[in-house]
Amino acid sequence: MIEMRDVTIRAGQFSLERISFQIPAGRYAVLMGKTGRGKTTLLELVCGLRRPTSGSILVHGQDMTDWSPADRMIGYVPQDLALFPTMNVQEHLEFALRLKKFPRARIAERTSELAAVLGISHLLLRSVRRLSGGESQRVALGRAIANRPTVLLLDEPLSALDAATRHEMHELLRTIKESTGVTILHVTHNVEEAEALADQRLLLEDGKLTAST
Repeated sequence: MIEMRDVTIRAGQFSLERISFQIPAGRYAVLMGKTGRGKTTLLELVCGLRRPTSGSILVHGQDMTDWSPADRMIGYVPQDLALFPTMNVQEHLEFALRLKKFPRARIAERTSELAAVLGISHLLLRSVRRLSGGESQRVALGRAIANRPTVLLLDEPLSALDAATRHEMHELLRTIKESTGVTILHVTHNVEEAEALADQRLLLEDGKLTAST
C-alpha cells in the first residue's frame, strides 16, 4: 500500500498543498496530468528523493516520511532511465543485489531469473549503449525490481517507445504485477496506456489529486 496524508511540498515558485491518496497493496495505479503539474514530484516524495514540507508518507502502513531512499524497499524507474553507460546489462541487473551484499550464487540466480522474465537473457553481456529503446526499458525495469521491492514507481516508462514495443511492455508490466504482487504507481500522459494497465486512476490537476475515470 502507498499512502499520502495531507502532504505539502514547496520549492521556489512550485507547490503542492495537502495531497492525500491511498493505493491498496497489489494494485496498479496510473497517475495522469499535464506536464509540470507535479507528477514526478509525487513519485520522488514516495521514494524519498524529496522530503515534504509537511504531512506523512506511508508504505504498507509504515510511516517512511523521514526514511532514506535505500531503506524504503522501493523500486524506481525515472523517465530518463538513468542507466550507467559504463555497465553492461548483467551489471545493471546485479547492481542492487551487490549493494545489499547478496552471496554470489544468489546474485547469479536472481540475475538469470530476471533476464528470462524480461526477455533479455541474450543481452547480458551487451553494453547499454548498444540497446534499443525497448531493451533499455527492460534493463531499467529489471534493475528496479531485482531486490524484490514491495512498491514500484514508474515515471513515463513507455513514452519514447513505438506502438508495437509499447504493447509488448504492457504485457510485461501486467505479468510482473501479477507474478510479484508489487504495488505500482505509474505516471503517463497516454490514455491508452492507462486503460491497458490501471486498476486505479488518479488525476493531478490544478494542484489537486482526484480519482480519474
